[in-house]
Amino acid sequence: MPRLPPLAAVRAFEAAARHENFSRAAEELAMTQAGVSYQIKLLEERLGARLFTRSGRNLVLTAMGRRIAPRVSEAFAQLDDAFGLIRAENDAVLTLTASSSVGSLWLSARLGAFQIKHPDLAVRLDVSDRLVDLGSGEFDIAIRAVTARPENCASYFLMRQVFTPMASPEFLARHSIAMLADLDDVPRVTPNDEWWTRLRGDRVGAAGSSSHGGVQLDSQPLVAQAALAGHGVGLLNPALFARELAEGRLVAPLAEVGYDGRAFWLCHLEHRRNLPKIRAFREWIAADIRATLGDDPHRVLVPPEAS
Repeated sequence: MPRLPPLAAVRAFEAAARHENFSRAAEELAMTQAGVSYQIKLLEERLGARLFTRSGRNLVLTAMGRRIAPRVSEAFAQLDDAFGLIRAENDAVLTLTASSSVGSLWLSARLGAFQIKHPDLAVRLDVSDRLVDLGSGEFDIAIRAVTARPENCASYFLMRQVFTPMASPEFLARHSIAMLADLDDVPRVTPNDEWWTRLRGDRVGAAGSSSHGGVQLDSQPLVAQAALAGHGVGLLNPALFARELAEGRLVAPLAEVGYDGRAFWLCHLEHRRNLPKIRAFREWIAADIRATLGDDPHRVLVPPEAS
C-alpha cells in the first residue's frame, strides 16, 4: 500500500483546514461540499485519526489536524513553486520544428524579425523531416509539407509547394533556356526528380533523359547549392529562394511553375490554440506570408480542404 494518501484527499484537507469551512473549500476546489466531506473522510480512514471535529455549528481542526495542516500547506506551496518554474519556462520558450527545406531556407532567415517583435520569447528551431508527436510536449509548433490537411491538430495553410527551373546567371550565359523544350538540352541538377515530369506534363523530356546527365541530390538546399555553383538548372521553390532571386544570384528563366500536390501547413495541439506564444507566432507568420507572397497566386492559392 502506498505510504502517501490520495492527493485529492490531501488537497481537500489543505483547503478545508485553511478555511476551516467545507463550503468555502468546495468553492475553491470547484467541488461540492459533500465531495470535500467525502475526501476528508477517506483521509481520516487512511490515517486512522480524526482531523476535524464540530464545536457547535463550527468546524474546527483537531489537535492532529492543527499539527499537520501547516506542513501540508507548505508542501503544496513548494509544489506550486516547482510547477511555476516549468510554467514560466514554457511561457518564455517557443519550440518549433520545420522540415529541412522550409526550416533552413525560409523560416530561419525570418525568425530574427519575430524575435525583435517578441523579445520576451526565446525561440528554438529544430530542422528535421522526421515525423513528430506534438502530444509529447517536445515542440509547440510543427511546419510540414504534406498532401492533405493534417488531422488530430489545429492546422493552418501557409503556402503551396511549387517549383520552377532556376540557374545561376553564369550558367544561363552558357546555356539558352527560352522555353520548356530547351531543358532537354542542358545539364539538370537531379535529372531523375519526378518534379521534371510534373512540370507541365510531357512538354519536358522524361526524367533523366537529358543527354548531358546531371548531379543527383536529394534536398532543396543541396539542389540550390549546385545551381548556384553553375552545375546545372535545378527545380526550386521560388518562395524559399526569394533572396537569391532578388539579388540575382539565381534566375528563373521561365514563367512555368509546377505543383507537386503538397503544401506547407502549420500545426499545433488544438487545446493550445490560445496560448499567447503560439497565437503570436501564428499571427506573425500569416502576416509575413501575406506581405511577401500575397501577390503571387502560385503560393497563396488555398487548397479546397483548407478553406
